[in-house]
Amino acid sequence: MNDIGLAPTVEGEFDRQLATLISKGYPALAGMSIEKFTEHLEPLQRLLPKAPASTQDAIPFVIVVKSDLVPTVPAVQRFLVRDKAGWTDMDDEIDAYKPIEGVDVPGSSAYLLVDVDTGRETLNVRPNDALPLILGAGRTPLTTDEGVALVTHYPEILKVRNCFQSLGSRTDNKRIPSFWVSKGAPRLGWCWAGNPHTWLGAGSAAARYGPS
Repeated sequence: MNDIGLAPTVEGEFDRQLATLISKGYPALAGMSIEKFTEHLEPLQRLLPKAPASTQDAIPFVIVVKSDLVPTVPAVQRFLVRDKAGWTDMDDEIDAYKPIEGVDVPGSSAYLLVDVDTGRETLNVRPNDALPLILGAGRTPLTTDEGVALVTHYPEILKVRNCFQSLGSRTDNKRIPSFWVSKGAPRLGWCWAGNPHTWLGAGSAAARYGPS
């Protein structure tokens, strides 16, 4: 494994991520047995990427479980970074954030996000300016569900790489869902779309694969 716990093979990494979700109680949150939850995710194995990630920092894939199956707030509360549980102050508003136009999310309740990066090259770039850079590179901004998945599977990324924003989810305001360490614990919060931050990059991915 590397600095964020990535397994040496995509098959091994799939098994590791599935075990992580089970250990965090996702089956119960989804109203399923462990066996049923495992069966629900098994079709994603056929979609595992064969090509390596585009850069050394990129993650080959992430299993994303949508918030309509496992709600955002309890998922965030199951973040764990150096023995500190996750928290959010967006409890009353987070469900209003939806994928922006042009961000096509699979209809399935779980899917693979492929070639994922936290956007180190967009540190200190305003989200409003980072979005066209992502789209111009032929990539897609992360949604809130995808940010939750990234921290769930790779909590150390907030410490050993960089914190990030999910530009792919918006509501009728100027806030961008963001993931960082606050008060010593992993947090889902928000930052203004027009403000740059030296410690927040714009997360992106190459593609999304869902079962047909």
